[in-house]
Amino acid sequence: MIEIAPAGADAPRGLDLRRVSGGFLAQDWDRAETDFARARVVTRRSPTPEELKTLDFAWRVAKHVKSNAIVLARAGRTVGIGAGQMSRVDSVRLATMKAREPTAGTVLASDAFFPFRDGIDEAAGAGVTAVAQPGGSVKDGEVVAAADEHGMAMVLTEVRHFRH
Repeated sequence: MIEIAPAGADAPRGLDLRRVSGGFLAQDWDRAETDFARARVVTRRSPTPEELKTLDFAWRVAKHVKSNAIVLARAGRTVGIGAGQMSRVDSVRLATMKAREPTAGTVLASDAFFPFRDGIDEAAGAGVTAVAQPGGSVKDGEVVAAADEHGMAMVLTEVRHFRH
């Protein structure tokens, strides 16, 4: 028999365990919910209502993708996913390369902060119009400035997914 909590009930807490050489990696279950209506806009341009709705969708998808996850989305559907790379800019490139349709006009969700502006520059080159990311890099100012230079909207979730 399988039992699940009713919708809206508090979800159980637990650990995800992964075996690694010499031991285990333990991570808390990622149960964090982000209210995108209250997400902190850090760029001069705010996301449009449609971009905000799609950022919320992309953020939910990114939660289930392995680390250095980049999700490109449009109108409630995933367009491209890049993950498992050593650098975030390479994950952006992979998401763009794997896209099954043009990436112009998509939004991007990143499971962790952008450590450098290069990921934003790469996303802008692919036509991304808005970004959701946790923030928290010492170079957040440079990353936000890059988004402003490209006319992109950016919101900070202040929650990191980053699944190993």
